[in-house]
Amino acid sequence: MTKLRAAELRGMKKEDLEKKLDELKSELSNLRNAKVTGANASKVAKIRMTRKNISRLLTIMTEVQRENLVKFYRNKKRVPLDLRLKRTRAQRRALTPYEQSIKSRKQRRREATYPRRKYAVKA
Repeated sequence: MTKLRAAELRGMKKEDLEKKLDELKSELSNLRNAKVTGANASKVAKIRMTRKNISRLLTIMTEVQRENLVKFYRNKKRVPLDLRLKRTRAQRRALTPYEQSIKSRKQRRREATYPRRKYAVKA
C-alpha cells in the first residue's frame, strides 16, 4: 500500500474513485480485524496510511463535486448559500453599487437647486 497522489486522483473518473474508495474501506476493515487478532506490526502500521488515503480520496471527490456545482450555478439568479462567497458580514450586507447610486426625489431637487460651489484660486 502506497500513498495515493492527489494529482493521480484528480485525473480519475467518478466511478473509478468510488471503486477505489470501496477497496480502501474493505482493506481498512481487514487491517482492523488483523489488529484485533494480533497480527504483526507492519499491518497495524498500514492502518494510518489507509485512513489518510481514504480521507484524501473523499476530499478530492467533494472538490470535484463542488467545482461542478459552481459551474452549474455560474449564471443562475439564485445560488446556494454554501457556494456563495463568504466575505465579511459587513461586506455581505453592504449596499450594491446600484443601490448606492439611487437618489431620492428630495435629494435630486436639493442638488439641482443648490449646485456644488466652484472656487477659482488666483495664483
